[in-house]
Amino acid sequence: MADIVISEFMDEAAIAASLSDFDVLYDPGLVDRPDDLAAAVKGARALIVRNRTQVRGALLEAADALVCVGRLGVGLDNIDVAACEARGVKVFPATGANDIGVAEYVVGTAMMLMRSAYTATDEVIAGAWPRNRLMGREVFGKTMGLVGFGAIARETGKRAAALGMTIVAYDPFVADDDPAWSQPWGRVAKRALDALLAEADVVSLHVPLTEKTRNLIDAAALAGMKPDAIVVNAARGGVVDEPALAAALKAGRLGGAALDVFETEPLPAEKGAAFAGCPNLVLTPHIAGVSVESNVRVSAVTAETVRRALTEG
Repeated sequence: MADIVISEFMDEAAIAASLSDFDVLYDPGLVDRPDDLAAAVKGARALIVRNRTQVRGALLEAADALVCVGRLGVGLDNIDVAACEARGVKVFPATGANDIGVAEYVVGTAMMLMRSAYTATDEVIAGAWPRNRLMGREVFGKTMGLVGFGAIARETGKRAAALGMTIVAYDPFVADDDPAWSQPWGRVAKRALDALLAEADVVSLHVPLTEKTRNLIDAAALAGMKPDAIVVNAARGGVVDEPALAAALKAGRLGGAALDVFETEPLPAEKGAAFAGCPNLVLTPHIAGVSVESNVRVSAVTAETVRRALTEG
């Protein structure tokens, strides 16, 4: 019977460094074997997960000795936090550890979509020379609109500002007089959501999934954007209305989009079919915050937090 069960991939050096005094079951494939996972967590004092393991319902009931849950990331959509609190189970997200990875993904992908020159490899190999069609845009002088202005959004704004972009943001939870609007790298203009969508050349989403943010970017919101705007969602699936986004791209009412997160993950083939034929679209498998470096940071933070919770109480 393991003290600690780890059901998704994690940096093994962090396990060795912080959790060597415990009986650890590290099996990244457990997330895809729910019966085995339910059996494994019986008697375990800690469970370490990423975003796919659903820490709720029957799994929580099976984890009869659970003291804490370590989340290799920051989103808690897959964890029934209220049920954990009711049982006195502490939940530890790895706050801040993957901020840089997500920020670099957003800015790098936005630059690629704005420039639109990186899809011609096969054509060039075949002897074509589509220069006129691939004349894209620079990000310098453009406006980055951040929907949500937490830590990851601020890292994103910092990098976009360094490229000469103007930064505007919408966040009803950050007061008008909050010092966060004056960053070391520049002043960020606060906007209402409709105004931000109308102004921004790149719209990057940085909000959790709640009842208020579900389908926040729907057909009406997309219609209020510039026809050549770029949308990047590396926050949470469900914040963007996926069929509406696909329709806007196919109709030429949007300049491009990148989705790293989806309402259902992995993206089912029948839902993915809606994106077939969409121009200037990037789809990635919830990987924005997972780089070699961020995996080391997230794993180290989580392993150490779990160790303290089990040894110090």
